[in-house]
Amino acid sequence: MTIPHSTQVPPITEDDIAEFLAQTPGFFERHAEVLASVQITSPHGQRAVSLQERQAEMLREKIKGLEQRIMEMVRNSNENAAIAHKIHRWTRELAEARNPSSLPHVVEEGIRRLFDVPQAALRLWDVAPTYAGAAYAQGASEDARAFASSLTMPFCGPNLGFEPTAWLPDASQVQSLALLPLREGAIDSTEPAFGLLVLGSADPHRFDAAMGTDFLARMAELASGALSRLR
Repeated sequence: MTIPHSTQVPPITEDDIAEFLAQTPGFFERHAEVLASVQITSPHGQRAVSLQERQAEMLREKIKGLEQRIMEMVRNSNENAAIAHKIHRWTRELAEARNPSSLPHVVEEGIRRLFDVPQAALRLWDVAPTYAGAAYAQGASEDARAFASSLTMPFCGPNLGFEPTAWLPDASQVQSLALLPLREGAIDSTEPAFGLLVLGSADPHRFDAAMGTDFLARMAELASGALSRLR
């Protein structure tokens, strides 16, 4: 007698087998000979290996991946610690500056020396009359000032011909740059900027758009706090 099509048992699939084994953890304990006889292909040399050996290989690969992640974390930690130490030295130099008029030079020179930045420049506006004639208080157009005020975090990326790039000593060599707004309080506050710090490099990848800006933001706030003495 022909079994009706609606009552035929569907074939067992690989997913069914995988689900059964996942739901029946004691299967291989009761059938140890099956576990011992399982042979699979090793990714190393395409040779047949036992399931236990393949599991050991997978475990070694997992351990190797974890070791690489740990090494990357240690490397990043060391790099961050080195940057933090440089920021500490730079901050100390800013605090030790006795003459406020020397602060722009201390900011720029410290960044070039401590952080290996090839070029650095800044412009300030709305400074006190005593400092209005200084070179750092000249040359920032209204557009540049408005642009600085629009930044709520450092800009990092390729040299797109921004006006502030021309403030750098050798602007024609700049391939990437960072623009740090200077304002009272936190860098992301709504206060209008009173200056802009420009960092430039001939390396197109030195200031990449995808790079983190946390340290640059802290540097902008530290420079802002020091340079506010000129307002």
